[in-house]
Amino acid sequence: MDVTQKVAEIIEPSLNSMGFSLVRVSFQSGTLQIMAERGETNQLNIEECEQISHTVSALLDVADPIRSRYMLEVSSPGVDRPLVRLSDFERFSGQTARLELGVAVDGQKRYKGKLRGANGAKVRLEVDGVIREIDFADIAQARLDIADEVFAKGEKKKFTGKAKKQPTFERKTKSTKKEKAS
Repeated sequence: MDVTQKVAEIIEPSLNSMGFSLVRVSFQSGTLQIMAERGETNQLNIEECEQISHTVSALLDVADPIRSRYMLEVSSPGVDRPLVRLSDFERFSGQTARLELGVAVDGQKRYKGKLRGANGAKVRLEVDGVIREIDFADIAQARLDIADEVFAKGEKKKFTGKAKKQPTFERKTKSTKKEKAS
């Protein structure tokens, strides 16, 4: 069992009891990243990150699954949420996603399309109107890709390199002189 699986087994029950779902655990270059979200909102605010950090630190201090020094990082999945479980592909059906395979299938390793759920152990992805079924085990990385949808809704603004002049407000005060009565 690798260190990320050990850490997940140690912390997941406590996170669940606190109302959070563990999204992913990764350990790279001395950084242990815990990605979690609140079950009902699928989000995480800074106070919740702090709460999770304190709980995870205490649990890992006791269990000590990582013998070397490391930095703990707690974050929310964000808009480019990683898809790590087969259930994620069901949950986010209809959303745009990017998948990268460990080995090429039909000469292709990268796919972008609409998630169409799962069929057993296969992920269903609609690419250019065609639904492809990809073995979940073959997926090296997958994440939501909602950037196109977000930018399509907003106005496209051209960057001119010049800052927009902000309005200035002058505070006018009345000065009153008191003259001495003679």
